[in-house]
Amino acid sequence: MSAYNLFRNTGPDGLSCAVPEERSVPAFVVGPQWRFEGRLENPRAGPLGFDGRAAATGVRFNGYYLFASFQKAAMQRECRL
Repeated sequence: MSAYNLFRNTGPDGLSCAVPEERSVPAFVVGPQWRFEGRLENPRAGPLGFDGRAAATGVRFNGYYLFASFQKAAMQRECRL
């Protein structure tokens, strides 16, 4: 599999979308609700919440992979509360 382009929803739910570079970005990934987060060359080094095997399956059926993305700093703050 080639590299993925990663997009993150700006809402509080942490929804992210990974799209292989050779695929079109889904129509729902538009406007101010989504922002480009970067390029992922190695699925094993993906963001917290990214699963390479699930991504391969999602791409096979949908052309993209939706996942809940977590940020370590936010998780550490929540654990302290």
